[in-house]
Amino acid sequence: MKAGRKPFSILKEPVVSDPASTKQPVSKINQQLMRAATYAAVAVALSLIALKSWAYLVTDSVAILSTLVDSVLDLAASVVNLLAVRQALIPADDDHRFGHGKAEALAGLFQSAFIVGSAIFLLLHAGERLLKPASIEAGHIGIWIMVTSIAMTLCLVLFQRYVIRRTGSVAISADSIHYAGDLLVNLSVIVALVLISQLGWIYADAIFAIGIAL
Repeated sequence: MKAGRKPFSILKEPVVSDPASTKQPVSKINQQLMRAATYAAVAVALSLIALKSWAYLVTDSVAILSTLVDSVLDLAASVVNLLAVRQALIPADDDHRFGHGKAEALAGLFQSAFIVGSAIFLLLHAGERLLKPASIEAGHIGIWIMVTSIAMTLCLVLFQRYVIRRTGSVAISADSIHYAGDLLVNLSVIVALVLISQLGWIYADAIFAIGIAL
């Protein structure tokens, strides 16, 4: 054996790169963006619940009640999302060699269940309203509150889309989908309120609700 040359051993373990080491860690800026998106979603959901609760008490509109329940579901989903993102951003440890990112995927699945559940609830509620139609009062107040809800939700969705482009977050993407759907729901409620209050078409709220649910 020549001097300086190391002996070869078949028992020597091969050098294998750790898959976790090839994954780029989330930057601090992206972590802050993801957290900010979850906090913003919870804050908007709470604000919408307060606004729609007042609108329902004033108008006694079943269409507004439907969006109120939807906002309550949004709040629950966003809180789960917030907790999942916080968990996903925890660095890898001995028990989670590849990090905690799977929490985001589970949150996305949970969000999907909320979306489907909201649609089923809306279908059942709208079907009942078709059988028992009723007029509403103070429709103009409900319309302005729905316009405000659309503006707030649109700002949130735009911010979420920006965060998604920067981070590729699965959980925030799922959160953004159902808030984007809320834009259509709120718009349909405005149309229904106009048709009911101005034209006396009492079936409008149920018909539009069924269309959005589908």
